[in-house]
Amino acid sequence: MVLGGFALMAAREPIFNVPRSVAGVAAVLILVQIVRGLLPDELDLTLLLALAFIPARYSGAALELPGGYLTAVTSFVTYMVVHAGWVHLLVNLAWMLAFGSAVARRVGSRKFLIFSVLCGIAGALTHLAFHYGDMAPVIGASAAISGQMAGALRFIFSARPQPGERMPDFISTRRMSLGETLTDRRMIAFLVFWVALNAYFGLSSVKIGGEQGGIAWEAHIGGLLCGLLLFGVFDAGRPSEDERRLA
Repeated sequence: MVLGGFALMAAREPIFNVPRSVAGVAAVLILVQIVRGLLPDELDLTLLLALAFIPARYSGAALELPGGYLTAVTSFVTYMVVHAGWVHLLVNLAWMLAFGSAVARRVGSRKFLIFSVLCGIAGALTHLAFHYGDMAPVIGASAAISGQMAGALRFIFSARPQPGERMPDFISTRRMSLGETLTDRRMIAFLVFWVALNAYFGLSSVKIGGEQGGIAWEAHIGGLLCGLLLFGVFDAGRPSEDERRLA
């Protein structure tokens, strides 16, 4: 099996006051994990295979897998809600709370969800390009969260804290242009380190959190590149009224 893989808040906000969209996604992921834990092993495996992204579906094996041709379409999205275990899920939730919260506050709930789904789809397509015909299922929200991280970095690196602020105002700070992003030394250093780390864990026998399976590092990179390139389309440059209330 391949694994597809603290809120950023102003000083006055309580620690658990995350955007509703992020909290909602987290609740869905946790609920799915709880439900799977209550199912008999055989039924749980069937559900996992129906929701997971499996490259072999596109090389003639769709009818041999649960869900048939329908899941060849839906699994581009549904694979993101399934995780290998609680460690895998909690690691992804921590990253989503860190970077997803910043993105959701800046672009709003609807755009955040669409942006995240597109990054997850891009991750699945990237994995498919490298593993066409592979029967190993890909699960987890890591590709979508990698896209959230890339989007957040385009304004986090240009943020400057005001006097008395423990953390800068990420909603109104300037977004770096794509050209600035690709030439900023801090961004380049971070991306090189992140890609190298993912490739290392994906290509070696090292596992994270003791969970079975490897890491779909190509999917992570696909989600990251999608987030990096598309975030400017979703970022209007100024907060909506909903975003101001959240802030």
